[in-house]
Amino acid sequence: MRRRRRRSGCLGRPWLFGDLAAAFRGETKKAEPTLGEVAQAFRRHAELLVEFFGEEDRACRDIRKHVAWYFKGYPVGGDLRASLASSSSLTEIDDLLAQLDWSLAYPGVDAEGPRGRAGSPKTPSLPDRWLESRELDEAFRGELAAAELHHSGG
Repeated sequence: MRRRRRRSGCLGRPWLFGDLAAAFRGETKKAEPTLGEVAQAFRRHAELLVEFFGEEDRACRDIRKHVAWYFKGYPVGGDLRASLASSSSLTEIDDLLAQLDWSLAYPGVDAEGPRGRAGSPKTPSLPDRWLESRELDEAFRGELAAAELHHSGG
């Protein structure tokens, strides 16, 4: 049986992990990247996909699904979005990203919200007793390991 990939709230916003780390430290800091910072992250993502797949064409096909997620809320025209979503090389992506005004500020609430085909919102859940302690006893460690087995349904 093939497992379905879960869509994540970090799609198109890799800085979310920095926001989460700050929140865990009790800080209220939240990243508000400029369009240029988003463009750089998008470009780096494409570059890493080339390294991963070993094929520039395949990587550029894969990055296409991320265009709307990265640029959500930013004033990037439909034609430019469509061109990014049909690019076939890093050079083409570079040329398209160069057309953006990299100094544009974070658009605020317009850039927030769900990403991907999440459908209706789902309530997140943690394993039973997860927040009771940062330390796991051997019995609980075994329960968690069993929950990760492919056939366990967990």
